[in-house]
Amino acid sequence: MVEAMAPPWSLGWSIAIFVLVAAVTVVASVRMATLGDVLADRTGWGEAVFGAVFFGLATSLSGIVMTAVSAAADQPGLAYSNAVGGIAAQTLALAVADFFHRRANLEHAAASSANLLFCCLLIGMLSLALMSGFGPDVTVLGVHPASVVLVAFYAGGLRLIHHEGAHPMWRAVHTRETVVDVPGASGGAPAPGSGGGAAGSGPVDALRADTPAGEGAGSTASLWAGFAVVGTVVAVGGWALAEAAVVVVESTGLSAGLVGAVAMGAVNALPETVAAVAAVRRGAMTLAVAAIIGGNSLDVLNLAVGDVFYRSGSLFHVAGTDELFLTCGALLMTVVLLAGLIVRQARGWGRIGFEGVLLIAVYAGIVGVLAF
Repeated sequence: MVEAMAPPWSLGWSIAIFVLVAAVTVVASVRMATLGDVLADRTGWGEAVFGAVFFGLATSLSGIVMTAVSAAADQPGLAYSNAVGGIAAQTLALAVADFFHRRANLEHAAASSANLLFCCLLIGMLSLALMSGFGPDVTVLGVHPASVVLVAFYAGGLRLIHHEGAHPMWRAVHTRETVVDVPGASGGAPAPGSGGGAAGSGPVDALRADTPAGEGAGSTASLWAGFAVVGTVVAVGGWALAEAAVVVVESTGLSAGLVGAVAMGAVNALPETVAAVAAVRRGAMTLAVAAIIGGNSLDVLNLAVGDVFYRSGSLFHVAGTDELFLTCGALLMTVVLLAGLIVRQARGWGRIGFEGVLLIAVYAGIVGVLAF
């Protein structure tokens, strides 16, 4: 029985595993959003930093495992496209989350200098990945130097963002719809003058109406333990998805770029999508945006992970036209998001910001080009 369930599975089993893991991921992500919001307040780190680093890492575990397993299975195209395809799909998740914040555009409510800087960090990392693919094809102990540079660039970016948070030189203009992240106040706090002082009268109170009572109870250690357990479940799901994706590519003849970007990328983006929606419904606007952007930055590091596990050379130099197109698409979507965070349109097209509409259009164009 155990041998029968061991990979590689049949095509039918692989498709079934895709659906099952997607469902489990949705449930796990909702719980992760609850724990993440409480821990951001308990630790005093705030939603932006906690969401981008710890929350982003937890929700990216499935993508990290997918990339490593695909690279080790000698499917470099699948490994590369999963990483950058996940970035595109996860950025699209912000447009989805925006639909659940009806009072104003999500990017307007979640104004944060940290989120702006995380977008800049992501743009820099994606640019480095593209430059590496066009640069010299060299490896040291089977690893391209760009993998080390990406990790150092990410660490340096985190240090810069942390320092800026301690001594901010930029602040968003507060409006009636701005939700300020105040560590210790679950879900953030309404901006001054937003009418959020009375219980049940502000936008945050309305969005937190469905929050279960007592969810902040328990020791911080137990909350961390629960957060780790949920993250592990997501990571195991990533392994199963990667094994299933290899079967789909080999059995159907579909391109690795299409399977990695659309199928794996979509499921890879589920934790961030569901968690962002759950965070918005809890009134944790900054956490919702930071989780997406932070998870995207970590997904670029997936390329370094894949490079380590791919033992036939540099992962950056096996990227084909589809993979490079995906990288450029993810870069474009990040620029659109950054513009939305800067402009802070209160209400836009289709009751979401202009950036949300553009993100949907760009992603549809990416999938259309890959499919046809």
